[in-house]
Amino acid sequence: MLRFTIRRLAQLALVVVVLSMLLFAWLRMLPGGPVSALLGDRATPEARARLEADLGLDQPIFVQYWRFLGRAITGDFGTSTGVQRGSPALEVFLTRFPATLELSILALLLAVVVGIPLGYLAARKRGSWLDNVSITWSLIGVAVPVFFLAFLLKFVFAIQLGALPASGRQDVGLNATRVTGFYILDGLLTREFDAAWNSFVHLILPAIALSTIPFAVIFRITRAAVLDVMDEDYVRTARAKGLTGMVIRRRHILHNAMLPVVTTIGLQTGALLAGAVLTERVFNIAGVGQAVAIGFQRKDFPVLQVVILASAMVYVLVNLIVDLSYALIDPRLRTR
Repeated sequence: MLRFTIRRLAQLALVVVVLSMLLFAWLRMLPGGPVSALLGDRATPEARARLEADLGLDQPIFVQYWRFLGRAITGDFGTSTGVQRGSPALEVFLTRFPATLELSILALLLAVVVGIPLGYLAARKRGSWLDNVSITWSLIGVAVPVFFLAFLLKFVFAIQLGALPASGRQDVGLNATRVTGFYILDGLLTREFDAAWNSFVHLILPAIALSTIPFAVIFRITRAAVLDVMDEDYVRTARAKGLTGMVIRRRHILHNAMLPVVTTIGLQTGALLAGAVLTERVFNIAGVGQAVAIGFQRKDFPVLQVVILASAMVYVLVNLIVDLSYALIDPRLRTR
């Protein structure tokens, strides 16, 4: 297991290095280069030369990359020029990241808690009304764009019915204590349960909208995997040996069917981060997705650097955890 973990960590480091090269190349390919991106097209030649010297752009390319890598390791990505003008780009990201992570975790929990049991039941009752309704529901979840569903949920449940909040992470007048930036967790830690509940209620509609695609994918993978495993020889042998249905389902069917589902959950993490861009815009949540949208509008490349690099690292780390859990579920994979 240790050798497997070290091998995966080495692959993770390689991915991060390749990503840093791509990010470095992207910055050099910007129209007019990083200097025009920071100063604009009307900057004087003297100002451009001064900034090029400050950024080390007059140095050989490998020296520039080495300096870029050094700044990235120390968290120096420059200051924001659009999202939160004048603030360090890393600080902008860290301030907004808890909102996106809180939303993504709740959306993923919804997708997993509903998708896996429903996929299993649909496979067991193949061809029944439950199976047909579940498949149709999952197809709707994939086909309907996230931003349209978000607008629809907001219009019906927030504006027409007034049952749930329409925007934000908490009511404006709520004087809640901030500890970690995760509003629900902060409310629980400080025993301000009304604040925690208020934050949870604000997340319901965005989380439902964001969870539709991961739910559909997890449901369909679970259903297909369970159907495959139920036809295996060892399951029929277990039934012939007289094992109870509970033992067969837990030990033989679910255990083996979960392997592709675990991988799918890890891959869907990236889709959640991408979907958060649209969801946060619709519900006016000050998260990383909203920062990305504003960053592209206002050409805030320092913030975009941090978001791209950090999002990719989160995605890689989640998939590392998935790989490790995969190896725990199926020990044969540790030797591959």
